[in-house]
Amino acid sequence: MTSQRAGGDVLDRPIGLFDSGFGGLTVMRALVDQLPHEDFIYLGDTARAPYGPRPIAEVRQFALQGLDYLAGLEVKALVIACNSASGAVLHDARERYSIPIFEVILPAAKRAVAATRNGRVGVVCTQATATSRSYDDAVAVAADLSLTTKACPRFVEFVEAGITGGPELLGVAQQYLAPLSQADVDTLILGCTHYPLLAGVINYVMGNEVTLVSSADTCAQAVYSGMTRRGLLHEQPRDAVRTFLTTGDADDFHGIGRRLLGGFVTGATTVALD
Repeated sequence: MTSQRAGGDVLDRPIGLFDSGFGGLTVMRALVDQLPHEDFIYLGDTARAPYGPRPIAEVRQFALQGLDYLAGLEVKALVIACNSASGAVLHDARERYSIPIFEVILPAAKRAVAATRNGRVGVVCTQATATSRSYDDAVAVAADLSLTTKACPRFVEFVEAGITGGPELLGVAQQYLAPLSQADVDTLILGCTHYPLLAGVINYVMGNEVTLVSSADTCAQAVYSGMTRRGLLHEQPRDAVRTFLTTGDADDFHGIGRRLLGGFVTGATTVALD
């Protein structure tokens, strides 16, 4: 059951999403598809993106600033829509906030463990996620599973430039994915929320026999399940509001967001975290 607070019903609060930049928009799009009657506030720390090459301690600091900002807007749940941030800050976030916290790593790991047929799973991710070994920890319960992790930093550059095909991207993808093919993985986690936008080229290189697991889609499914159990979702149709915040230039955010996801991003406002 939901609880009441002064000034309104918890049910009517928005869900807050935090990401280092633009990749988390794939999580938000998946959430809107599954929860069309919910309000969302998305905060992208584009002024300090990308998080992938940064030290874990710095990623933790920046992510907590973003989550603190969203919590201050009285959201009813927080979604860490970034693999790098999830790996750096999840434990702290669950101790720091009294509202439900969701992230992208554990749901994807669970799906991959369930999907693999030969026990060989791959992860493509940022350097920060690889360094954190978060996916290693998440799949540790599966004793017979072998995990191969490959950082693919240039994938983010291609996505944010709006490039999802062509010979240069294909060549980079073949180079990055070669160790995963050599490891004979049959399941591949797209361990950065930018990467679902490159699913076409990744599938082309890896082949149809390899199952791709999107951390964006599995996170959205986990949010649906968790919020339903808590009675925190609207049951009836209503006009929902999507708000986009950025620490960088609002026009740039809107332009890149529209380039990536079309009309899904409808505008943005610049905010300061530090």
